[in-house]
Amino acid sequence: MSSVYPPADPSASRLLLWWGRFDPAYSRNGVIRHLLQEMGWTILDFHPHLSGWADWEAAFARLPRPAAVWVPCFRQRDVLAAARWARRHRVPLIFDPLISAYDKQVSEHRKFPADDPRAVRLLAKEREQFARADRVVSDTVCHAAYFHETLRVPEERLRVVYVGAESCFVPPAAESARPDDAPVEVLFYGGFIELHGVETIIEAARRYQGPPVRWCLLGDGPMRTACRRAAEGLAQVAFEPPVPYSDLCGRIHRADILLGVFGTTPKAGRVMPNKVFQSLAAGRPVITRVSEAYPEPARGGEALAFIPPGDPQALADSVARWAADRPRLTGRGREARILYERCFASPVIVSQLSALLDGLPG
Repeated sequence: MSSVYPPADPSASRLLLWWGRFDPAYSRNGVIRHLLQEMGWTILDFHPHLSGWADWEAAFARLPRPAAVWVPCFRQRDVLAAARWARRHRVPLIFDPLISAYDKQVSEHRKFPADDPRAVRLLAKEREQFARADRVVSDTVCHAAYFHETLRVPEERLRVVYVGAESCFVPPAAESARPDDAPVEVLFYGGFIELHGVETIIEAARRYQGPPVRWCLLGDGPMRTACRRAAEGLAQVAFEPPVPYSDLCGRIHRADILLGVFGTTPKAGRVMPNKVFQSLAAGRPVITRVSEAYPEPARGGEALAFIPPGDPQALADSVARWAADRPRLTGRGREARILYERCFASPVIVSQLSALLDGLPG
């Protein structure tokens, strides 16, 4: 039901109670938990069997009083019970949703229109969940704005903490061992969801005119079958099965150019996806769709190229420009590491976590 990570003195004032049936190895959780540990925090995991009654389960478990309760990403269903327990023990509640369920179902997946009664109920439910948190964590300034404008979270309760990348991605990558006359390798990896805009990548490969390029699409997901059909006859496009997460860094190192996301949904314009952080950390330049989520220093320079969403011709042209100048492409990789260290590395996220945790009520 509960576990301590790492071993803790229950009376410690720097104890965080992580609440819910979450995956501690998921990138967002893993990065934050590791950095919190380095900052001197102890984490006690509480995995209730029933989300709605978890506060009663916690009462029987006689959990120690923490400095705060942390409800991690995707666990909207755990917020109300966690908030009841936190209020009884007079400790603040931190909620790191990563996404909005309403945004996902209504705006991205278009499961039902905004004026449908189900959408109205979902919005009201999520507003109530977000309202119970003393701090709401956002991965980008754009998501913070969405939480404020749509879910009515007061601005003073919002804090931004970037996703970042695990340490396995950070060591500098070896230069590509492929000979200069080999095709430039362009790599996309992900879950083949609408937000990714993989169909834009395939159409870009169809339109591409430039030095030889191999387009590699790694992963699996709901749109993969349709994407394979769309790529029939394109010999320069290769589909690769998912790889263990521990092997992903090595796979990134074998590519020359990494691809971000190209979807046209509002949510796609609010994210900085994991793959961008990981690729920059690994020293690989990235082409992705334009987004106001990126900090100003990331919007210029050699490491990132931004194109309009859903624009295959712009993607094809960007790849052609980069592939035509391999020495400069190598320099773009070095700039990627520099940009990561400047804007997204551990010291930056530690500073953001400190701003989140300092001055908590309670």
